[in-house]
Amino acid sequence: MSSKRHIVLPEGFDGRVLLHACCAPCSSAIVEWMLQHGVRPTIYYFNPNIFPREEYDIRKNESKRHAESLGLMWIDGDYDHEVWRQQMCGLEEALERGPRCERCFTVRLTAAAEEASRQGIRFFATTLASSRWKSLEQIERAGLAAQQSVEGTCFWAQNWRKDGLQERRNQLLREYNFYNQRYCGCEFSQ
Repeated sequence: MSSKRHIVLPEGFDGRVLLHACCAPCSSAIVEWMLQHGVRPTIYYFNPNIFPREEYDIRKNESKRHAESLGLMWIDGDYDHEVWRQQMCGLEEALERGPRCERCFTVRLTAAAEEASRQGIRFFATTLASSRWKSLEQIERAGLAAQQSVEGTCFWAQNWRKDGLQERRNQLLREYNFYNQRYCGCEFSQ
């Protein structure tokens, strides 16, 4: 990989971060980078947007398997798809990268900020920012909204697509033999 000049640790960083993980493939290169740079992430799997439940369980189990293989703490967030659907009410027909996606990111990152606070971890980040299919601007706005709503937390806004991480993700996908999904998980984007 290259020098990682695009990836910058946040000011005041203490080496701990709660990493919201959307899936194992997207997490793999990010977690590897973190561990190589003295960051020990706690993995938080909170994705009530994923549908159907069978798809959710496959992705959850892959995320857990990955974290456990590295000896990392892994936290299972609640799966309540009906509550998530209520939170998306009125946005069902919105286009991908539209207001539904941003609301979904805000819901998930607010839960991550709340979990970080419960764990006594100031910083939180997300693997959502590794997907070329997602808007980095929406993810950053959602993370900052979550930070503002949960006192004492700080969102580590990072473009995880840079510095060879996308290529490394693809290598790790094969090395770990991860299940590789074909859609973001949301029934509306299927």
